[in-house]
Amino acid sequence: SDYEEEFQRLKLLNQFVGGLLSAYYLSGKEVYRRKAVELGEKLLPAFKTPTGIPWALLNLKSGIGRNWPWASGGSSILAEYGTLHLEFMHLSKLSNNPEFAQKVMNIRKVLNRLDKPQGLYPNYLNPNSGQWGQHHVSVGGLGDSFYEYLLKAWLMSDKTDEEGKKMYYDALQAIETNLMRKSSGGLTYIAEWKGGLLEHKMGHLTCFAGGMIALGADGAPSDKTGHQMEQAAEIARTCHESYARTALKLGPEAFRFDGGVEAIATRQNEKYFILRPEVIETYMYMWRFTHDPKYREWGWEAVQALENHCKVEGGYSGVRDVYASTPNYDDVQQSFYLAETLKYLFLLFSEDDHLPFEHWVFNTEAHPLPVCIHSCGRHANMLTC
Repeated sequence: SDYEEEFQRLKLLNQFVGGLLSAYYLSGKEVYRRKAVELGEKLLPAFKTPTGIPWALLNLKSGIGRNWPWASGGSSILAEYGTLHLEFMHLSKLSNNPEFAQKVMNIRKVLNRLDKPQGLYPNYLNPNSGQWGQHHVSVGGLGDSFYEYLLKAWLMSDKTDEEGKKMYYDALQAIETNLMRKSSGGLTYIAEWKGGLLEHKMGHLTCFAGGMIALGADGAPSDKTGHQMEQAAEIARTCHESYARTALKLGPEAFRFDGGVEAIATRQNEKYFILRPEVIETYMYMWRFTHDPKYREWGWEAVQALENHCKVEGGYSGVRDVYASTPNYDDVQQSFYLAETLKYLFLLFSEDDHLPFEHWVFNTEAHPLPVCIHSCGRHANMLTC
C-alpha cells in the first residue's frame, strides 16, 4: 500500500549514509559530505522513543517511526539499532553536531544497564519499556552486525573507545561459551539460542564472524590472540565446507548440524543462494592476516561457481537450490553483490596496501571509512576525520 511504502528501513537508510561518507573520504567531493549530513538529519526523528532506542522504520516526510509488526511485541532489532555507530560518529565529526554521536552512545547506555542472559544480547528490545523481547540470540540474521560494530567502533576510534572494546570481547566470550560448538566431524559452528535451547543451525550471514574474529584477535588478551585466530580459521573452514558439499559449489542460506548431517541445508527454504558476501568476506580477512594461499584458492572456487552458475545475460542471479545439478534462477541481482561480494573478492586478490586495515574500517556494507587519527594525520587518498 501507499502507506507502507512511505516507511523506510532505518538500517538501509543508514547504509546510504555510509556510502555517501565513503564516497566523500575517497573523492574529497563536498557534495557527498553535505548529502550524508542531510540524510543523517532526516534519520534523527527515529530516536524519539522513551528510551532513545530507535524505531526500525521511519517516514522521512513526517518523522513518524514504528517497528516491524512481527518483531516480538513491537521490539526494535539488535542488528538494526546496533548498526549505526560508525556512520553516526563520522556524521558528528563532519557536521560539528554532537547529536549524532550522542544518539548512538545512548544506545550503549541502555544496553549496559540491562541484565544479559548468560552474557548474551537478545535480538529484540522494546524501545518503549527498554526491556528485552523474546530471548532469541543469533550471530546471523537479526543480530550479526551489532557485534561487528562494537569491534569496529574501537578500531575506528584509533583504539581509544575502551567501552566498545570491552563490550565486544565480553560478547564474544559469551558467544564462545554458549553458542560455539564443534560437530562430531570436527567442524566448528555458531548455533542459535532460543530461550536457553540451542538450534544447531548456522546461517550464511553468520559466516562473516570468521573475518570479524580474525580482525579482533590482535586486540584480545595475549593468551587469547592465537585462540581467536584458530576459531576464525575453523569458522572459515566450516563455511567453505557448506559450499563444497553442494552441487553448484555455492553455499546455502543456512546449514545444519543435526540428524546425522553436517554443514548441509536440510530444509527446502534454506537451500537458496542469493549472491551473499559473508563467506568471501571471511576469506578476505583471513588472507590479509595469514597469507595462507588456501583462502585465495577458496575465493577462486567461488568466482568460478558464480561465473558458471549465476552469470546470466543481464548480470548475475541468485539460485533457488544449490544442491540441484543445474541452476534454477531467482532472477534477482541483490545490491550487496556489487557493494560487498565483488568488492571483497577484489580485495582478496589485491595487495595488502590497497585500503590497509590500519587506516580503514569497512562498515557492514563494505563501505570503507577512515580510522580517526587524533593527531590529524593525513594518509594517502584519505581526508582526516
